[in-house]
Amino acid sequence: MTQRQILVTSALPYANGHIHLGHLVEYLQTDIWVRFQRLRGRRCIYICADDTHGTAIMIRAKSEGIPETELLARMQKAHVDDFAGFDIEFDNYGSTNSPETRAVCEEIWAAIRKAGLVHEKEVTQLYDVEAGTFLADRFVKGTCPYCGLQNQYGDSCDNGHTYSPADLKDPVSTLSGTVPEVRSATHLFIEIERLHDFLAEWTQSGEHLQPEVANYLKGHFLHEPLRDWDISRPAPYFGFEIPDSPGNYWYVWFDAPIGYIGSTRAWCNRTGENFDDWWRSDKTEIHHFIGKDITYFHTLFWPAMLKTAGFSLPKKVHIHGFLTVDGEKMSKSKGTFIQASTYLKHLDPSYLRYYYASKLSPRVDDLDLNLDEFANKVDADLVNNVVNLASRAAKLAQKTGLSETYPDDGGLFEQAAADGNQIAAAYEACDYNRAMRAILAAGDRANQFFNDKAPWELRKVPDQQDELRDICTIALNLFRQLAIYLAPVLPRLAKQTGDLLNDPITSWDQANKPLLGTQVNNFTHMMTRVDREKVKAMVEESRQADAAPSAAPQHDDSDEPLKAEPLASEISFDEFMKVDLRVARVLEAKHIPEANKLLQLTVSFGGGETRNVFAGIKSAYDPEQLVGRLVICAANLAPRKMKFGVSEGMILASGSGGKEIYVLSPDEGAKPGQRVH
Repeated sequence: MTQRQILVTSALPYANGHIHLGHLVEYLQTDIWVRFQRLRGRRCIYICADDTHGTAIMIRAKSEGIPETELLARMQKAHVDDFAGFDIEFDNYGSTNSPETRAVCEEIWAAIRKAGLVHEKEVTQLYDVEAGTFLADRFVKGTCPYCGLQNQYGDSCDNGHTYSPADLKDPVSTLSGTVPEVRSATHLFIEIERLHDFLAEWTQSGEHLQPEVANYLKGHFLHEPLRDWDISRPAPYFGFEIPDSPGNYWYVWFDAPIGYIGSTRAWCNRTGENFDDWWRSDKTEIHHFIGKDITYFHTLFWPAMLKTAGFSLPKKVHIHGFLTVDGEKMSKSKGTFIQASTYLKHLDPSYLRYYYASKLSPRVDDLDLNLDEFANKVDADLVNNVVNLASRAAKLAQKTGLSETYPDDGGLFEQAAADGNQIAAAYEACDYNRAMRAILAAGDRANQFFNDKAPWELRKVPDQQDELRDICTIALNLFRQLAIYLAPVLPRLAKQTGDLLNDPITSWDQANKPLLGTQVNNFTHMMTRVDREKVKAMVEESRQADAAPSAAPQHDDSDEPLKAEPLASEISFDEFMKVDLRVARVLEAKHIPEANKLLQLTVSFGGGETRNVFAGIKSAYDPEQLVGRLVICAANLAPRKMKFGVSEGMILASGSGGKEIYVLSPDEGAKPGQRVH
């Protein structure tokens, strides 16, 4: 059989921020999959890079008074150190700000131009004269032109009205505090609709995407013409200038995925590999691992670019959900917005690798890090089940070593070897949760055998040493199978096991043959129980880090009421009762391509009563997160005609805006249509 050749990528981390535990869901998921493939004998390389371009990088470097390249070098070192601390190993970790990525950008752009997919259009934007830059919507605030609400961002207000930044009353740049000018600039657009048939076929083939992702794309984008993609930004902009359009730069989302190819080319240049064997060959499988928030770019724009330029298409795009901590969004004020470096100061990275693996499935589900469960699961599954077996057996076997022939174990080794097939299938499908359950079941059987035999009672009985050696030989071989199966998740444990038994773990097939006739080295601690005080210290340090003053905070993350939002004036009980608050279920949720803040929801009050509601929650929620969810809706508001249609209610939410928006939900047991009293 021909050896599988696999190229694997994770989404490129943005160079404007540090790695946190939410990011690590993806990189650990990917690293585990890569390690599994290598353990199975496949040739598999792991490629990544820093995503380095865009306005945010330019502004941050300017605020620090340093060149962008100095900022990028500093952040890349921090990212690489964080990944290494969690045993995440890349074959090449590059940068989108590289000559290799620039060259591939130019190659793909030339192909898109040749295909006739590019057109130009004038775009009107606000321009900050003092800062010398066009302003994205999030960099301008003003008064809503419809309702007069002050201090609103440049695309829509908190009351749901949408507009262009140029329509704001009293607009102010958040960069300089000055009044911006209205200016027009030429932007370049790619007519992605020309590839609609190809994208429909590729996304709906059943091979490349999870079923829920394919259905999402079909229902929200592919059922209508695809809108043109604005692919350029005018100067000043930190990025690559478009060769045939001086003064315009490729938008960061154009060159970010191209960074996969650029980083691969850098690896090929370093190792002497043939580049075409990896990106222009049917013999290589390409697998992307991404979060659900960037599904749109990786499943529509990216395959369209690759197809047009003649590069290989991904065999699979593996999409995962978001991380919550203790059932809530990561919070700086609560200390649950934890950076990777902070975690590493306090806790063993193997803990998190295992906990995430025990939670990850092939579906696009959110993953919750419950800190109490985290500690209990590591203690019960790893320390008490896996490591404790090795500790007890190895200490008894140090004098005797392992038997020359494998003793009768009642079929335990053979059963665990057979389990390897289903465990491997689970790893292949990214169903790590199922793999961990099967491994733990084998561990339970091994511990039961060891406890039933009670070999510690034979230790000082001279004529029972052969039996003692046989029992320990069985126990340590059963433990070794567990370590092999856990090796993709716990590479440190695999290394320690190889050192203990004088036989490095290098292949999945080692689980099929017992290890015999070897000495057992002195046992050293492999893993200790989770120190709950260190968990508390990690949370407290994360909270304290947020308490330090920031040069330019965007949001107040404290739990106190915002000073800018004093309590409203008093109303009577009768006035309050005029608002008809109802429990509603979200039947459908979808993006509005032209709106930066709004999602369009169809909600049901039960009994066949449905409403169309526009909600300004796009920055905090993806549509698929809301479908099926119970919400609280103001049901008797007068319909409001908006740019995109008529809104027939209001979804209740709290928060300070941006990512800090929290949709209110009733407790379990509430039914659509029930009134909120």
